[in-house]
Amino acid sequence: MALPKSLEGRLRIPLIGAPMFIVSGPELVIAQCQAGIVGSFPALNARPQSALSEWLKQIEDELGEYQEAHPDEPVAPYAVNQIAHASNPRLFKDVETCVKHEVPIIITSLRPPEEIVTAVHSYGGLVFHDVISLRHLPSSRKSGASSTAP
Repeated sequence: MALPKSLEGRLRIPLIGAPMFIVSGPELVIAQCQAGIVGSFPALNARPQSALSEWLKQIEDELGEYQEAHPDEPVAPYAVNQIAHASNPRLFKDVETCVKHEVPIIITSLRPPEEIVTAVHSYGGLVFHDVISLRHLPSSRKSGASSTAP
């Protein structure tokens, strides 16, 4: 897969820090982005749900300040991982929050509803769909998301 245009010149290396359940939070994401790799976290790590907006604001503010202080260094965008499954009661509220903040990259796990891809693409955001096997690629591509597979 070619590097999307919106990522060109913003990365030291084309790498996404894994969105680790419980472990990944704003501080880790900020450090990753400042190091020039995409920092990410699962939306479900922000608890309660209302904390998600606070996390996104913290990340945006601190990355903006860092970029101003270091204009010649690449500051990578960040990503939020969404568990796109019916068992996730927060999914659409979390996506709504991410769209409001225009999160640069959304990583979906499981099968992303088309409306998530459409919403993120509406402001120029990227959607990467994390699949666990090659047999899941056709349905992922049908949604309009870029896919990564093992």
